[in-house]
Amino acid sequence: MTAGKLTGDPELLIKGAASLMEAAEGDISFFGDVRYLVPLRKTRASAVFVPADFSETIPQAQIRVSNPAKAFEQIVLKLAPEPVRFEAGIHPSAVVDPSAKIGKGVSIQPKAVIAPGVSIGANTVIGAGCYIGHETVIGEDSLIYPNVTIRERTIVGARVIIHSGAVIGADGFGFEMIDGRYVKIPQLGFVQIDDDVEIGANSTIDRGRFGRTWIQKGAKIDNLVQIAHNVVIGEHTVLAAQVGIAGSTRVGKYVVMAGQVGLVGHIEIADKVVIAAQAGVSKNLSEGTWFMTPAVPLPKAKEQLAWLHRLGKLYARVKALEDGKKSGEEKA
Repeated sequence: MTAGKLTGDPELLIKGAASLMEAAEGDISFFGDVRYLVPLRKTRASAVFVPADFSETIPQAQIRVSNPAKAFEQIVLKLAPEPVRFEAGIHPSAVVDPSAKIGKGVSIQPKAVIAPGVSIGANTVIGAGCYIGHETVIGEDSLIYPNVTIRERTIVGARVIIHSGAVIGADGFGFEMIDGRYVKIPQLGFVQIDDDVEIGANSTIDRGRFGRTWIQKGAKIDNLVQIAHNVVIGEHTVLAAQVGIAGSTRVGKYVVMAGQVGLVGHIEIADKVVIAAQAGVSKNLSEGTWFMTPAVPLPKAKEQLAWLHRLGKLYARVKALEDGKKSGEEKA
């Protein structure tokens, strides 16, 4: 199955799979990164997937493969319990408007609410307690976990996964100061989520003020991410937890944003840009890897961090010089 080459006992019985640190006797684990050499040497696993060119000496049986992580994943899938499956049909406690179009094999779980004009594609699952707003369209083979809110006129593609607590299509944060008080600006747009997107738990994607907020195909959004009105997220872009993107910003394809990255509104991030954790971005980024606040190219960020770490020594040297000068003046 993994097309690996075994070094060790071919009769060895494997009963489970676990990470290097958590593995016990009878488990199989994997090693694919030199940063994990210490856990590898300490592991109690009975067998380990290792790279084809692995040269360490370890007591465990070794299975040499081109991609240890992928081989391990295949084994985990074989050993794991069967995934939970939902029978097609509408639970008696669900509220489904008669005008809704429900495709073949759709499963609508307890207490879900399907508003007028909704269309749900074949084999999609709507979890317990979900709200699907007026005239929303959801494609086939999608999985909407319990307690997701998808507001009116949202467009969701095929094979989309939305985790619990996510809110899609809430009003954008738009207000104008009129006569000394904030007045709400109507949010008249919608959200479009293309095929094969995954959205994490408790993430929020606001509808456009006009037009759309658009999450393009294959994008992966982690938990607790905020995407404001009229933002565009390009194809196959990855956003880690607690990323926040202000309104009307455009993010290109294959972009990576690590945890807690923040972007101001009305800027553009080019294809394949990488933004490191906790960076704050206030201008257009055209290429490369960026870090710190305000974000600067990674080599420059490393240089600035090195300067910061040397400030204590520099302070001590300057103080010693000043004290020496002061002492000399007093003697004079």
